[in-house]
Amino acid sequence: MAHAPFGRLLTAMATPFSSDGSLDLEQARRLAAYLVDEQGNDALVINGTTGESPTTDDDEKRQLLRAVKDEVGDRAKVIAGVGTNETAATIGRCRDAADAECDGVLVVTPYYSKPPADALLEHFQIVADSTDLPVMLYDIPGRSAIPIPEDTLIELARHPRIVAVKDAKGDLVSSAKVMSCTDLAYYSGDDAVTLPLMSIGGVGVVGTSTHFTGAATREWMDLLADGAHDEALAVYRRLLPVYTGVFATQGCMLVKAGLAARGFGPAVLRRPLKPASSAQARTFVQVLEAAGL
Repeated sequence: MAHAPFGRLLTAMATPFSSDGSLDLEQARRLAAYLVDEQGNDALVINGTTGESPTTDDDEKRQLLRAVKDEVGDRAKVIAGVGTNETAATIGRCRDAADAECDGVLVVTPYYSKPPADALLEHFQIVADSTDLPVMLYDIPGRSAIPIPEDTLIELARHPRIVAVKDAKGDLVSSAKVMSCTDLAYYSGDDAVTLPLMSIGGVGVVGTSTHFTGAATREWMDLLADGAHDEALAVYRRLLPVYTGVFATQGCMLVKAGLAARGFGPAVLRRPLKPASSAQARTFVQVLEAAGL
């Protein structure tokens, strides 16, 4: 299997808030320890989409990085979500990640402004030039409005610090083409697509449902690595309703509903998001139960 610079099982960790909406660092530490020690994550992505990064300010982001890094120590890598729609702001967050002794940064395609391909290429290169940390690109046109073109990814792979892609493009053929001519490590950004992506050279997942499916996802990944394809497929199929069910509404809404059911504090989100309805939460918990989770 291909080299996985951040490990194979990664979770985009939710950001816990207290009932009054303030940042809950104690719960963040507890959740990080649970994801590493009980769910078996190799790395945690902090301040990502599932972490509600659009609604936390820079100081809160810095506090989260320091708290999680302090909690997990060397038991797992910590990757900071640093991407914004402004190059200078992204560089500033890269510095914050380095100050917090993070192990890498996740840089999303600049959203809303839709830069042309040459400007997009230069944005990623400038950001990667500004940091000594390894860089994972985040290709998610459903949120950024534009994909990272194949030729741009191939060019970016020449940069010594751009080592990986979180792939939420939903185009396996395009991903296969890039993997065939670069050393970029491809991580699935869509839980349900992880096994298909790994079958064509992907290395793992940056997951959402892995707040709950992490240990079982690790199980089928290990089976796949051992050549036990049928057994891996059986575990994957058992988890598939969870992989897709976590996105029945916004993923972080159902992650927090599931975490609340497990005793991880109130399911508080910051507007414009809101807690899952009781019916949505109940349905998701039933999906978890049906999968043996």
